[in-house]
Amino acid sequence: MPISTRVCGCCGALRPRYKRLVDNIFPEDPEDGLVKANMEKLTFYALSAPEKLDRIGAYLSERLSRDVARHRYGYVCIAMEALDQLLMACHCQSINLFVESFLKMVRKLLESDKPNLQILGTNSFVKFANIEEDTPSYHRSYDFFVSRFSEMCHSNYEDPDIRTKIRMAGIKGLQGVVRKTVNDELQANIWDPQHMDKIVPSLLFNLQSGERTESPVELTERCFRELLGRAAYGNIKNAVSPVLMHMDNHSLWEEKIFAVRCFKIIMYSIQSQHSHLVIQQLLGHLDANSKNSAKVRAGIVEVLLEAAAIAASGSVGPTVLEVFNTLLRQLRLSVDYELTGSYDGTNIGTQIIKAHEERQLQEAVIRTIGSFANTLPTYQRSEVMLFIMGKIPVPGVNLTLPPNELVPQGTQMIQIMLLKSLVQVTMGFQTTNMLTALPDTFLDPLLSFSLINHPEVRLLVLQILLSLIDRHDNRPKFATVCIISDISVLKLKVDKCSRQDNLFMKKHGQHLCRHIYLGCKEQSSSQQHYETLYALLGLLCVELANEEVVVDLIRLALALQDLALCTDEDLTIYNRCAVHALSAAYLNLICQLTTVPAFCQHIHEDFVLHILVYRLPPSLERVESGVLFLQSKIAEVLGGSGYNTDRLATPYVPQCTDEDRLSKRKSIGETISLQVKDISLTQRHSFDACVSQRTPAEEITFETLKSAIVDSAGMEEQERERRRQVVEKFQKAPFEEIAAHCGARATMLQSKLNQIFEITIRPPPSPSGTISLGYGQSQSRSVPIYEMKFPDLCVY
Repeated sequence: MPISTRVCGCCGALRPRYKRLVDNIFPEDPEDGLVKANMEKLTFYALSAPEKLDRIGAYLSERLSRDVARHRYGYVCIAMEALDQLLMACHCQSINLFVESFLKMVRKLLESDKPNLQILGTNSFVKFANIEEDTPSYHRSYDFFVSRFSEMCHSNYEDPDIRTKIRMAGIKGLQGVVRKTVNDELQANIWDPQHMDKIVPSLLFNLQSGERTESPVELTERCFRELLGRAAYGNIKNAVSPVLMHMDNHSLWEEKIFAVRCFKIIMYSIQSQHSHLVIQQLLGHLDANSKNSAKVRAGIVEVLLEAAAIAASGSVGPTVLEVFNTLLRQLRLSVDYELTGSYDGTNIGTQIIKAHEERQLQEAVIRTIGSFANTLPTYQRSEVMLFIMGKIPVPGVNLTLPPNELVPQGTQMIQIMLLKSLVQVTMGFQTTNMLTALPDTFLDPLLSFSLINHPEVRLLVLQILLSLIDRHDNRPKFATVCIISDISVLKLKVDKCSRQDNLFMKKHGQHLCRHIYLGCKEQSSSQQHYETLYALLGLLCVELANEEVVVDLIRLALALQDLALCTDEDLTIYNRCAVHALSAAYLNLICQLTTVPAFCQHIHEDFVLHILVYRLPPSLERVESGVLFLQSKIAEVLGGSGYNTDRLATPYVPQCTDEDRLSKRKSIGETISLQVKDISLTQRHSFDACVSQRTPAEEITFETLKSAIVDSAGMEEQERERRRQVVEKFQKAPFEEIAAHCGARATMLQSKLNQIFEITIRPPPSPSGTISLGYGQSQSRSVPIYEMKFPDLCVY
């Protein structure tokens, strides 16, 4: 044997054993694959001598680098297979050094421009990521892998099949990085913005493209859900911020579909107690885009709407009112943009807006407010209702107008939008205590809006009242004004009124009745208004009525009948027929609810079909008394069943309150001076009629006193109405007009006062038997009051 050959053989025998074992796993032909028998020997050696594991890894890495450089890809695959098996088998304390060699080889493969090598390295990394290491690592870094896998997710390889494989490999690699680092406190924080800004956009890029089959889209969604599911409280912001940035950069808010889909994934994947963090980020992003286009803002609002629907109850977070404050602020901005027609965009100059886009945004914001409200408990929803009510501009309260100034159009729009928001918030509202749920600070301003001369505003107020009162879902059963011979078919849910309900009606019942009556007098009311008023009356009777309230509601219904027949009211034939139909239908309903047979018989006998719902006769001036509902008859039949006949016999007259001063500020703008002029004329005619009627001396008898006592309640209400009109005139009219008006009427006022004094303060009996009234008039002498003799029973 030659010397050189003997020297080589001797050196080969002196090589370390681990190298010989590594060399033996490689066959002569790489297509034969890994030599399994020799691989078992290498594995046994590594387990027996774990201190050699790091050297085994370094040698395998050296061979792999050499084979990659020589394009011997078969041996590269064998080396990676051997590394994978050693990783799976060995969990000793020395594995950290072996892992460094392994990651070095994976990095070498990922840096290659060969797709097969990139996929091979990714698959090995994923296997490694699934291994739970027994010992921590203090210095391992995955920055390169995050960057490289993210780059692979955006691969633009020419062959579509290979491109798909590369992208899927990148997604799997990112998933492996997250699994390996998310629960290891010693690793670099994967939730840092520098990593999330690469991982999240890469996932969203693949989530946006392709069909939802076994493709990058399906794999990306699973990876995205896993990432979000592992996010702790402090990591939510870093995970969601790149999503918002991606939507901005690729103009995905305008299409809405993908943005909604992404945030549905987010809301369903994160822990439910963290939902409010996502909502707060969306609200902040909405504020940041306040000067962006309406489509962008509408897209963000739509996402908020879906997020609120998914969020669990109470997940809006601790700053509940701030959520609604942001939405209301956006609503007001949108109204301003619609009115001005433009806005100053950030770094893009003045932009022209489209009104229909702003209106779509406004409707989306209103729906979102309702969606958020549905997640709140009753007490928080009541706070939101009060909060929104405080934002509504009310003339004379939180809105100051100069004299003779119309309410601005923007204010009208804000009133309507905020009332629409209240409609959404009150939908499905349930409470057992109406007094606490509807305090005066909410109910009084709301009712004042029911008298505004704007049909849409009044209708919204009625809808809010329906939602608040309806606690048993009876509202759909009163959808139309109709005569039902047997209300049992409605299947109404009626419960006995609680003590809280009785207190509520005792405090607010008269106000509600008054606003219903005055609402029926509005000329601009449509069929929908009368149907809503009928539903409100029906719900009051079903939900909140005791015997006292029933009496008041019957009086109100009869007063509406009189209103329809009154020629003094400036109502059209349509309005009169509608009010008459409303009165008849409601009396039919309430008589069946009281279950008094005589009452039901009277009501059913007097129905006249030709004047019922919306059939317009030429006139209602000649309606025969036989076809009307008689207050005396109703009081008689109900008196036998224990109802208060004295109250039933008293005609209903709406009370006058200070809120008229606010409600009569027309939201569509009537000048105040015209209102005062009309009121002044009305007062003058009323005053003249009063004096002329009282000029003849009245003979005071027992029947006169009795009628005065019975009518005292009605007279008090009329007196309050008169005083309210006087106060209203001096509060609304300009000072110059009041001064001129008073100066012109000074002489006339003095003469009227003289007449009143002569009537009330009677002079001593005249010897001639006559009393001088002044102005050349005289009348027969009447017996002074102090000379009259009364029966003993009438004196007390």
